[in-house]
Amino acid sequence: MVPAPKIKGLYHFSYPCRDGEETRKFYEDLLGLPLVNCMTSDRVPSTGEEKPYAHFFFEMADGSYMAFFDLGENVMPLPSPNTPNWVQHFAMEVGSVEEVLQMKQRLNEAGVKTTDVIDHEFINSIYFFDPNGLRLEITARTEEPGYLEKAKAEAHEQMNAWTGKKADMLARKGANAA
Repeated sequence: MVPAPKIKGLYHFSYPCRDGEETRKFYEDLLGLPLVNCMTSDRVPSTGEEKPYAHFFFEMADGSYMAFFDLGENVMPLPSPNTPNWVQHFAMEVGSVEEVLQMKQRLNEAGVKTTDVIDHEFINSIYFFDPNGLRLEITARTEEPGYLEKAKAEAHEQMNAWTGKKADMLARKGANAA
């Protein structure tokens, strides 16, 4: 098999939105991510499907983007019916816990409900929803020296342990259904 090239990083994450201008106000005016590109088309280049849309991008400080599609229908994206709403989320990093608190205050002052700061032992985060129902996380790293190296060294062992636990959970669930 041909070796996988090294992935440099995130270019963009794209999500549907109900209304482009509403989304622009939230991401640019409230979160401070500048709108840097808006492309419109009547045809989807990758499929050839005729479907008018706007595809627009907000730039993060590292040069990656948060992007959205406005399909012109003013329809709220539907959540996944088999996934709790806390699972699918997009996390954005700021420089310090103080900046997490600053963003929390800014969001709350704008009427956006956030969680309290959650200490995950290697990051501190707040969570909230954008106008499209997308759960967002603002986070700052707090890990002690050596934390990431230790986590990397243990990652496969942890995944194997989870896979075994999951198999046991599914087996018990199957036995209870019978």
